[in-house]
Amino acid sequence: MSGQVLSPTIVRLGVRSVFGRWRGALLFVLPLSLIGLAVLVRALVGADPGAAENTLYAFGLAVTVPLVALLATSGLLAPEIDDGSISYLLAKPISRYTIVASKLAVAAACVVVFAAVPLLVAGLVLLGSEPSLALGFLVAGLVAGLAYCSLFALLSVMTRHAIVIGLIYLLGWEGLLGGLLDGVRWLSITRWAGEIVDTIAGVHLVDDLSIWYAVVASVVVIALGAWLTGRRLRAFNLTGDE
Repeated sequence: MSGQVLSPTIVRLGVRSVFGRWRGALLFVLPLSLIGLAVLVRALVGADPGAAENTLYAFGLAVTVPLVALLATSGLLAPEIDDGSISYLLAKPISRYTIVASKLAVAAACVVVFAAVPLLVAGLVLLGSEPSLALGFLVAGLVAGLAYCSLFALLSVMTRHAIVIGLIYLLGWEGLLGGLLDGVRWLSITRWAGEIVDTIAGVHLVDDLSIWYAVVASVVVIALGAWLTGRRLRAFNLTGDE
């Protein structure tokens, strides 16, 4: 087994996998839509703190970040499992955790470029006089994006329908139930990220949630999801069957 943490070859193949399909085009559409919406809101209502917070949270943190994570992560493992090519990779003397770390490094880079940085830009467009708001969404977008990537990576090695299940999770749990049930905040990545914004920017997006809980819960999801994904790959049947 190789002692490498990251494999340059797997990283390079991962980049090709993400941007060689329709997912790559959507990764560009999402941040452009966010920034375009920010420009439109700023033109219509001016530098309004409430409008800025609502736009960045509702469309940026709750929509753009998880969709970028889902698109990036599902494009790394699921296609290889579907077409059976994962068996060639698993047959190599490479640690399963090196494979997972390399794949997640690509997904994390996509989160930075297509979600976190666009949140920063949109925040500065909406409320340039309060850079702490943009910074808060930058950090929150990065943390939430990594947590989503780890979660969706696990889904990718557990089912062939990772995108469908991921969308159901986002629409049902994070979206619908998150807006109806107050207790969902304890198990919602978006709410944890909202608390990070609250702490950095001094705003009030999430009620009754500790910053320490939000940070620890996010770290647990990131670490546990990556570990379980590697563990699942270790037990994966080299014939490619689930």
